[in-house]
Amino acid sequence: MDGNPLLKYSYDPSRFGSYQICGVVMTPVEPIPPTEFISETASEHVCRLVPVATPQMTAQSVRQSLEGVHFESATHIGVCDEGKLVGVLRVEELFGALPNTNIGDIMDRDPPVVAPGVDQEQAAWKAVQHGESALAVIDEQGRFIGFLPPDRLLAILLHEHDEDLARLGGFLRDSSMARSASEEPVLKRFWHRVPWLLVGLFGAAVAADIVGAFEQQLQANVMLAFFIPGIVYLADAVGTQTEALVIRGLSVGVPIGRVVRREIVTGSIVGIALAAAFFPLGWWRWGDADLATAVALSILAASATASAVALSLPWLLDRFGIDPAYGSGPLATVIQDLLSVIIYLLIASAVL
Repeated sequence: MDGNPLLKYSYDPSRFGSYQICGVVMTPVEPIPPTEFISETASEHVCRLVPVATPQMTAQSVRQSLEGVHFESATHIGVCDEGKLVGVLRVEELFGALPNTNIGDIMDRDPPVVAPGVDQEQAAWKAVQHGESALAVIDEQGRFIGFLPPDRLLAILLHEHDEDLARLGGFLRDSSMARSASEEPVLKRFWHRVPWLLVGLFGAAVAADIVGAFEQQLQANVMLAFFIPGIVYLADAVGTQTEALVIRGLSVGVPIGRVVRREIVTGSIVGIALAAAFFPLGWWRWGDADLATAVALSILAASATASAVALSLPWLLDRFGIDPAYGSGPLATVIQDLLSVIIYLLIASAVL
């Protein structure tokens, strides 16, 4: 390679941040700082060892400069002027041009470019939207760093596709975690779930103690006990709907702040609707207006409380790096059950 006067490395590890091979000697006016590597950004996938030319070079001279040189990617040629990208030339256009054609006349003067810190998915979609099979990466000063070649763009799109499917399945934002959860052996599945269910078992014991504390009221009006399972079920059902929505939102990156107000209002409206539906039915069926009132108010309060619990638990677990798909359901059920029983018995004691 030293015998070819057209081929020189412009890369100096102590000074520059790009691995470009140039058709001519290109020494930037200012040193190019090394690009910081950031996971899942363009900097992770950029190819630096790529062909580079100047606008004044001819197609023949560039073709000659490519002979006998190994590149990371040679599908596109970066056209630079004093180290700054001024255009991009596809290799198909290079080999299809007449020998004396200037590169500046056949290059794309307005190619899509991205910064090295741009998210990899945004970079890939930018290439797709512009109909490009590769994407140039430049720094803040417009200095050329390298290309995101077709094979790496395809790998990014495939990775993001798998990740999006995992998110829609209710997993966390990390597709590797989703895949691991789906494929892990039985013993791991067991240990991921049992601790939360043991918490539920403890909660059931506490709920029994709470009901026992109201033994006198229940003995005085046995019918109160008839409605405990129904109120507990409705609270769990309302909470489960909210949990499913919140976990799905977290999995696709929707912050909890966007849904908290609307879900609290929705839970309250659902509670009002259920209470309004039960009151006339309960009064007609059991002939006790006070009992119907107590149950209706309990349904309203339990529904609103369940929505609040179901909103907070998935968010808290996600903040601590715990998959809410495992823990939020059992834990929220325990809290919702305890609160709904307490609310019902306190309201019943006050009304009856």
